[in-house]
Amino acid sequence: MTPTITLTDAPEAHARSAILAPLLRFNLAGAGRAEDYRRLAILLSDPGTGEVLGGLWGEAMYSHLHVDLLFIPEPLRRTGIGRRLMGDAEAEAIRRLCRGAWLDTYSFQARGFYERLGYAVFGTIEDYPPGHRRLFMKKDFAAVDGAP
Repeated sequence: MTPTITLTDAPEAHARSAILAPLLRFNLAGAGRAEDYRRLAILLSDPGTGEVLGGLWGEAMYSHLHVDLLFIPEPLRRTGIGRRLMGDAEAEAIRRLCRGAWLDTYSFQARGFYERLGYAVFGTIEDYPPGHRRLFMKKDFAAVDGAP
């Protein structure tokens, strides 16, 4: 059989599941354990309207927290809220028995912020976006926080 190959920017909803299900089975066989995926979100909301203004979005799996998104609105930056959200996320990750965390940021974003929180660069993509770098950073909870 020769499969049909389709490139699309609007796949049907079931397509992701059709790819994900066999990939999860393959990963389970290779890793010897389930991914134990659990989403983690900490939201910043307007107290009057309830509108989400920013926050942290991530997931825990394979004993690690992945911080996918962190956004603090400009008027709230440098107030300690970003540090608090990261601390709350890491504390929850440790409760979930995570051993570390990882994230990515751009060279024009928050490298220094994450380094002050104990994260270190473990990989980069140069000129992504052009003229900048994409930085991959990690933190080992066991070495920093005494976690299991």
